[in-house]
Amino acid sequence: MAVRMTPDEFDTVVDEALALIPGELLDQVENCVIVVEATQGPDEQDLLGYYSGIPLSERDSHYSGVLPDRIVLFREAILGACESRADAVEQIRITVWHELAHYFGIDDEHLDDWGYG
Repeated sequence: MAVRMTPDEFDTVVDEALALIPGELLDQVENCVIVVEATQGPDEQDLLGYYSGIPLSERDSHYSGVLPDRIVLFREAILGACESRADAVEQIRITVWHELAHYFGIDDEHLDDWGYG
C-alpha cells in the first residue's frame, strides 16, 4: 500500500533531506534545480528520480550560459515504493542524495557500493 503524503509534506521532506547534506557540499551546487513531479513519463516508469545535466566533474571553462541542471523526483513512485511514512522519509533522502551524487559525477557503481543504488 502506498504511503499518503500531500505535495507540501513531500516538499518539506525533500527540504529536510537537503538540510542533512553537509554545507561544504551544498555550497558547491550551482545552476541546479530540484523538481518534484507527481508521476513519471512513459520512458521513466522504473525510476524514482533522475539527474539531468552536466556533472560538476565534467564542467570546464566553456561551461556558461546553460540552462540549470535538474534533479527530478517522482512523488507517487517514491511513495508507492514505501510501506510507512518512515520508509518514505528514508527513500526520499536516499533518492535526493543519489541524484545529487550524480551532479557531482559519482556513478551508479559507486553509489551501489555505498548503499545508495
